[in-house]
Amino acid sequence: MASTLISSKSNSKKSSTNNTATSDNSNETPITEEELKKKETPITINDVLRLRKATNGYLTETDDNVYKIDFVHFRIRDMKTNKILFEVERGSDDNELNEEVDPSAGRFVQYHFPSSFFKLKQIGALVDFTVGDREVKSFRMIERHYFRDQLIKSFDFDFGFCPPNTRNSIEHIYDMPEFDSKQTKEMIEFPNETKSDSFYFVDNQLIMHKKATYAFDLDRSH
Repeated sequence: MASTLISSKSNSKKSSTNNTATSDNSNETPITEEELKKKETPITINDVLRLRKATNGYLTETDDNVYKIDFVHFRIRDMKTNKILFEVERGSDDNELNEEVDPSAGRFVQYHFPSSFFKLKQIGALVDFTVGDREVKSFRMIERHYFRDQLIKSFDFDFGFCPPNTRNSIEHIYDMPEFDSKQTKEMIEFPNETKSDSFYFVDNQLIMHKKATYAFDLDRSH
């Protein structure tokens, strides 16, 4: 199971909690990244659930984000000890400057964690984001994690409604998958072959796509 804690700061404050189950369309006809890029109609949630491996590129352009959703703070913590594992915060203007130089800026993260990461039972991923002058209906994220193009887990988070001109704070609660010793050893020995795609939808239409790779090598760097 996965859960999401949501709060919005605006003239009319809102807070809510909802729980969502993981989902996968493994019985649907598979689709490739190349086929989705050629799709003439908007990419939907059902489309990305039919992908069988991590993408090489991005399925959206930066100007597809017509709602001007901007992620300004991100933090990962161990839910049991509250220890901060990763945190980054920036001003909203920084992203605009970076995107002029690199269109992929802000869309890719390379994580480095210690091998003890695999012993964690549950982690919380907090994200703060701002919304432009358009209300956001049915905001939802599908996040799929792979190791060597084998799906590890698929998460489904429903953010619901976000008012215009607000700063929103959302924490996704992840139950960590269980890995056998062989797979854990391989994921440690082959850094960055663990990958994830995060797909963001408004009204079942893909507007943002973020990617990440994971290396479990921090204990080797000391």
